[in-house]
Amino acid sequence: MNRLIAPVLSLILILGVGYLIFTSVGQQLGGPVKLRGAIGSEKAEFFKDPELQSILRGKGFEVEAVTVGSRSMATTFDLTGFDFAFPAGSPAAEKLRRDKKVSTSFDVFFSPMVIATWKSVSAILKANGVSSDKGKYDELNVAAFLELVKAQKRWSDLKGNAEYDVSKPVLISTTDVRSSNSAAMFLALMSYVLNGNNVVQDATQATKITPAVAPLFRQQGYQEASSAGPFEDYLLIGIGKSPMVFIYESQFLERVVKKSLRPEMRLMYPSPTVFTKHILVPLTPNGTKLGELLTNDPAIQKIAAKYGFRPNNPDIFNTTVTQYGLPIKTNLVNVIDPPNFETLENMIRSLETK
Repeated sequence: MNRLIAPVLSLILILGVGYLIFTSVGQQLGGPVKLRGAIGSEKAEFFKDPELQSILRGKGFEVEAVTVGSRSMATTFDLTGFDFAFPAGSPAAEKLRRDKKVSTSFDVFFSPMVIATWKSVSAILKANGVSSDKGKYDELNVAAFLELVKAQKRWSDLKGNAEYDVSKPVLISTTDVRSSNSAAMFLALMSYVLNGNNVVQDATQATKITPAVAPLFRQQGYQEASSAGPFEDYLLIGIGKSPMVFIYESQFLERVVKKSLRPEMRLMYPSPTVFTKHILVPLTPNGTKLGELLTNDPAIQKIAAKYGFRPNNPDIFNTTVTQYGLPIKTNLVNVIDPPNFETLENMIRSLETK
């Protein structure tokens, strides 16, 4: 009996080891490792890019990207089962790093915040001393613009308004500040100027500045939860709905590359402006590997530049600018830093009660 059992056990052991080897090899040969990540909506088209997906598969990865508002990602969204979080903005990434006890993160690329507007609107603002024509783009004097808002001016009140003689208040459309980074960056920028060109640094300053900032959001009416929403209104509905929209530079430049803008659409840089860093926060070892790949692979960085993002290597972006004739401001010097996450949160919570 024992003579029969020993060969059977040996056979079972051999089959077991063989199965494990077969499974391991099969996994390696059968396809890439699947990663799941939460991303800001402004990066959705980048992750859908066929060339990017091909490169990632070649490196052994397949990425499922779920779009989430960056503030929601850092506060309320359940990241259980996710390999990485990829919000827009340093404050959200700072909060995620701290909460998830992550020491390493990846500054993959960045975008200045800009305004998508129209030639006719730009001409009105220029006639009223609020903006200036810089050739391929315009520049908005934020302090002068805020004076128009403070005075409750409407487009019909302004000089040279023949092409846009409407009674709507002079405002810039944003996303919902309770969920979206782009609106939080608008809040950071406007509060900086209203605070005497100083970054709001604590709860006391945040509470003090809120009454002056609140009308900029309250008068807009309904606001979309993610940055894709108001820009889509700008593209599809037009000037009647969206005379000025606060967006990521990358959103506008992506459309320039795709040649899908109308001739009357115009890019405007606020002065001062604020950068948004797109920072990948890894939640698993595979998330770390992906962060390293997105940050360091030149082919991936070239794809990012085609979607309007400014990669770490300026030569890659400059080549894209030349190739597609992108109407950008290259010398961005009047740039502010956003408040830290807690200070932004204090301002946002204060806005919710106004």
